[in-house]
Amino acid sequence: MEELSYEIYIDAPPETVWNALVTPEGTRAIFFGSVLESTFEIGSDYAYVGPGNDGERTVHVYGKVLEYDVNRRMSYMEHPGPSYRENHEELETRVTLTLEVVGAVTKLKLVNDRWPEGHPSYASTKQSWPMILSSIKTYAETGKTLNFGW
Repeated sequence: MEELSYEIYIDAPPETVWNALVTPEGTRAIFFGSVLESTFEIGSDYAYVGPGNDGERTVHVYGKVLEYDVNRRMSYMEHPGPSYRENHEELETRVTLTLEVVGAVTKLKLVNDRWPEGHPSYASTKQSWPMILSSIKTYAETGKTLNFGW
């Protein structure tokens, strides 16, 4: 399966974009009410936890931190939450987020790769990343969130 790769330019400094990616306020705004729980140490667990199929503490995505360089780069292996797929442990992909200053803006590059053949979430993930990236951009630039009607 092909990697998913996106670049977006955000009119905000890397620190503001980074905070949208990792702080509870930021992740709640851009990841549909979920909070990123982790110590962010290399090899540590992480999980996006929030309202969903299992109530207020639904694990939407979980995995292991591979890289964590504040305001620059974060990479992690991810699995869909247990309530989404019975074989969630087998469905592992990698996500890498890179921030780069370009003039007075921040370029955010996202690569989601290492897709196992036939991954059942590939199509929905391909559709949701642009929405999430748009939310990150809007939130970092304005402090507001996008309303997708969900």
